[in-house]
Amino acid sequence: MPMKLVYFAWVRERIGLAEEEVQLPSGIVTVSDLLHWLKGREGGYAEALQAPEVIRVAIDQEHVDHSEPIGGATEIALFPPMTGG
Repeated sequence: MPMKLVYFAWVRERIGLAEEEVQLPSGIVTVSDLLHWLKGREGGYAEALQAPEVIRVAIDQEHVDHSEPIGGATEIALFPPMTGG
């Protein structure tokens, strides 16, 4: 089943896409797995995800930890860390 990935701020700028639909390969179980898989893709993914531990993630509009299983998610959003006050 295809999954929608949505990118925000400098994650979007470095990848060069606001969103895309992907078919995840087998073995992608958690958010951490997803981030590492994306980092290995061509283009700006490696640059955007060079420090995946700082990326904030929401599954179906709920913020989650990187250990969270992706399960039957239909949308996963990736955000850079918040800055400022």
